[in-house]
Amino acid sequence: MRCYLPSIVLVTVALGCQAGSSTSTGGPGGGGAAGGTGGTSGTAGSSQGGTSTGGGGSSGSFGTGAGGEGGEGGVINCDPLGPDDDVDGDGFTPNQGDCEDCDPKRNPNAIEVATAPNGRPFDEDCDGLTDEVEEPVLCDAGILVDEMDPLAAAAAVDLCKTSAGPNDWGVVSASWVMADGSPPPSNNLAAFHLGHGFLDDFGPNLSVRQGERMLALSSGSARRPDDPGYQNVSGYIKGYTGGFAQGFPKEAAACPGDITGTPYDPTGVELVVRTPSNATGFSFDFDFYTYEWPGFVCSTYNDFFLAILDPIPEGQTDGNISFDGDLNPISVNNALLEVCGCPENPPLACMAGGKIFNCSLGNIELIGTGFGFDLAGQDHGATGWLRTTAPVAGNAEIRVRFAVHDSGDGSLDSTTLVDNFQWTAKPGTKVGTDPIPQ
Repeated sequence: MRCYLPSIVLVTVALGCQAGSSTSTGGPGGGGAAGGTGGTSGTAGSSQGGTSTGGGGSSGSFGTGAGGEGGEGGVINCDPLGPDDDVDGDGFTPNQGDCEDCDPKRNPNAIEVATAPNGRPFDEDCDGLTDEVEEPVLCDAGILVDEMDPLAAAAAVDLCKTSAGPNDWGVVSASWVMADGSPPPSNNLAAFHLGHGFLDDFGPNLSVRQGERMLALSSGSARRPDDPGYQNVSGYIKGYTGGFAQGFPKEAAACPGDITGTPYDPTGVELVVRTPSNATGFSFDFDFYTYEWPGFVCSTYNDFFLAILDPIPEGQTDGNISFDGDLNPISVNNALLEVCGCPENPPLACMAGGKIFNCSLGNIELIGTGFGFDLAGQDHGATGWLRTTAPVAGNAEIRVRFAVHDSGDGSLDSTTLVDNFQWTAKPGTKVGTDPIPQ
């Protein structure tokens, strides 16, 4: 098994609290927040906040009152005990490296975060430094396009750190799976494994988002046209089917009355990951290409990219976390498909399946991929780089499954690129997918 070097992923939001006596939070830095009705204003820094109810601000860890609007830090109502006590219950004692035993978000299993403007810096990861900027250690350099170790998928999306146990965040395991999470087809493994690959670009006009490689998943071959093993995306039929992921088939609101066909040629990877103790969410970038555009918009032949999170995010009935603003899953019918072209565009929009596509990102990204006019004789479609965010609990184990599949038959393939996984410690992270500004 090939090994991949660990690295640190940095985020940009300040968290953390200081031991003391208070019932609510003040501002995160230079100025305190206003208290609620009848309350008092917080003083500068992370000192005492308002004591009345109302306001709706975030309380610090172990705080007991509701303060006014304000910061993420604050003063903690806590009395540290001895060097072998774990007062905050984060799994670390002072003798085990806990530099603040009154704050479960500050310990060796946390991620360091940058201090907000005018905020007070904290040493979240207890390494003796605050706001350190570390050059990430590349863990995806030199991965071969046809690497078979599924841990390479974690490295390619820049999830570089391996967990050493329950109190250590990082990757626990990885496995190749079908879209529904079941094992690959034992009678068709060669075709299945051609559906995943590791690329350093996708054509001359699309680069990786982070590091040196990105994960490619395809219902055809996850290869560029000049890579060994490439199969034309106009119709590489692998000859196997799979089950629907939980919550699917999920029909697009944009195509009422259309029924998605059986999943064909599914390929995916499932990553089991322990979260940092102060993590509130994560994000990743992806770019979905489909040969089904424009000929099979709003039809049975609807290819999908899935990103399934377990535990299911609060408020959802299934774990799919990548969808457009109209709740359409990521398929040929999603409203985020903006890399495309037709003879009238520009200046006119393109029509496909009775839908309007503005193709606002043009068709340059398709060149050299097999999805563009230069190879296919007609432009097909892609989303451009999108970013999905989702909430998680700190110091928890999650499963993330990335997968693609054809629908209705195995002809006309779709490919998705995934890269740049990042943790965040910013409160209020929600599920959402948005274009990344060009």
